Amino acid sequence: MKFGYHILLKNIVPLVVVTMFFSCNNTLKKVQGLDIASYAPLSIAENINTKHTDSGRLTVILVSPKMVNFTNREFPYYKFPEGIDLTLFDDDNNKNTVTSDHAIVYDQTDLIDLQGNVVLTTSTNDTLFTEQLFYDQKKEWLFTNQPVKFRTKDYITNGIGFDSNKNFTNAQVLEVNGRIFIDE
Repeated sequence: MKFGYHILLKNIVPLVVVTMFFSCNNTLKKVQGLDIASYAPLSIAENINTKHTDSGRLTVILVSPKMVNFTNREFPYYKFPEGIDLTLFDDDNNKNTVTSDHAIVYDQTDLIDLQGNVVLTTSTNDTLFTEQLFYDQKKEWLFTNQPVKFRTKDYITNGIGFDSNKNFTNAQVLEVNGRIFIDE
């Protein structure tokens, strides 16, 4: 009887271990699938053209070929991987534009992070060139700490950092490296 019990034990234990291994493997695949879904975007939209109004007045137009919605994350955001064209209207309804190769809009902070070949052109044709520019939608403030080139009708300023309100009445390069005056 001991001989049969020993053989039975030798055969059952591997069978139980193999069964447990395969059942855990399926569960692991299910858990991995859930993990991938939680990191996937909530939605993807193409040919975006959105307008923001304040008290019935148009203040912002955002145009982009593609928007990826990650608002299902702990820190929600929208990504514009193919760039954006942002139009800002100041208090006098003057049109100022910003373009970039890539952008991220953070829901919780109302911050827009513009990246890659950022070009800002004001209604008076002043132009800022930089690789990154932030727009704080709550404070209606533009800023960067990256190298910039700022061209006005009178001069071209190269430097590091830029600050401006949405009306560009106090636009300034923070750390000036050089200035070229334009004489017409």
